[in-house]
Amino acid sequence: MKTDTYTAPDVFDLLASEWNPLLRRSATNTLFLTREWQRVWWDALGEGDLCVLTMRDEAGQLTGIAPLFFSSGEISGAQVAFVGCREVSDYLDFIFERGQEPACFAALLDYLAGEDCPAWREIGLCNIPETSPTLSVLPGMAAARGWQAETRFEDVCPIVQLPATFEDYLAMLDGKERRELTRKLRRASEDVHLVFAQDAGSLDRDMDDFIRLMTASMPDKAAFMTPRMNRFFHMAARAMFEAGWLELSFLEVNGDRAATYLNFIYDNTVLVYNSGLDPHKYAYLSPGQVLLGRLIEKAIHDRRRAFDFLQGNEDYKYKFGGKDLKLYTLYISR
Repeated sequence: MKTDTYTAPDVFDLLASEWNPLLRRSATNTLFLTREWQRVWWDALGEGDLCVLTMRDEAGQLTGIAPLFFSSGEISGAQVAFVGCREVSDYLDFIFERGQEPACFAALLDYLAGEDCPAWREIGLCNIPETSPTLSVLPGMAAARGWQAETRFEDVCPIVQLPATFEDYLAMLDGKERRELTRKLRRASEDVHLVFAQDAGSLDRDMDDFIRLMTASMPDKAAFMTPRMNRFFHMAARAMFEAGWLELSFLEVNGDRAATYLNFIYDNTVLVYNSGLDPHKYAYLSPGQVLLGRLIEKAIHDRRRAFDFLQGNEDYKYKFGGKDLKLYTLYISR
């Protein structure tokens, strides 16, 4: 197996034709590992030294991508992390072809142990799904080299596996939650209008509206939305729009935008990335819950496979039928 190292951002362009096809052949096929997302994250939020490793078989076929970076160095060395870690990328992992993981992990560890690798003190790999081979294979291989490996629980992603009809979905809910949602949808049916961002020319204005409602909804969201993060959200929305993965929706009441959801559609799954609402105006309509119910109904109509609420164990995710997928961080030190 041949391993190459890329340290400049043009790696995202050099691998443009191969990156996403390999991702689709991997065990963790998620939007947050696409070339488009990884490039935006690095351009907007990346710090330290980029280090993307590729692995190819004897025929030259790309079988592995390890998108890493080294944080600002210290006397004792740097920390190694995934590109995208953390805060804004809900799932991360190595991009290794199914069945090729052991060989790719061996190549990765050879590089990390070699003279060409920058000095490092710890590897911290965040947001790895519980189903990933990284959690079941890599710790043992690291231990065989005399390194210490520790897996720590990090968070959950509540996911709804969508049935064939919206009526079947409602039947999945607790009786009280089903009655409440049905009542709110019925009450709002004549007063609200669901709209989606569909025009590239107005996307920046739509994102401004989204951020206005997001920051108005909760104080911690307002604190999170720094100028740097605002720029990232605009860049990510543009990249996802151009890739055909963006679902930015608004619930309008009398022409006013009362609630919003920034979702992505990838691998036939809806990813619920963030949301916002005016907490006072039109509160009697419960616009956030109404919009969410409408989006689930649309996802079922569009025959989506799942509705993924992404990271966080907020109560509403379970009231809408979410079941936990666990995420872990893998730490390796030597």
